[in-house]
Amino acid sequence: MPRYDFRCRACGATFEVNRPMVQAGEPAACPQGHLDTVKLLSTVAITGRGGASGGAAAPAAGGCCGGACGC
Repeated sequence: MPRYDFRCRACGATFEVNRPMVQAGEPAACPQGHLDTVKLLSTVAITGRGGASGGAAAPAAGGCCGGACGC
């Protein structure tokens, strides 16, 4: 289930809420019970050995195809 970050405008607390994506835009009360909250934008980091290439080796620097053909 996705996790969404919120910040309370009343007390400044930052908190997380787990909820289905269809409920992503619904308001959330802070742990102190305040209702004046705002959903924060969050980033997603994908890391690993393959990165975005799915494990394929990145071409060597040079040319449009890595320089192997001399272009």
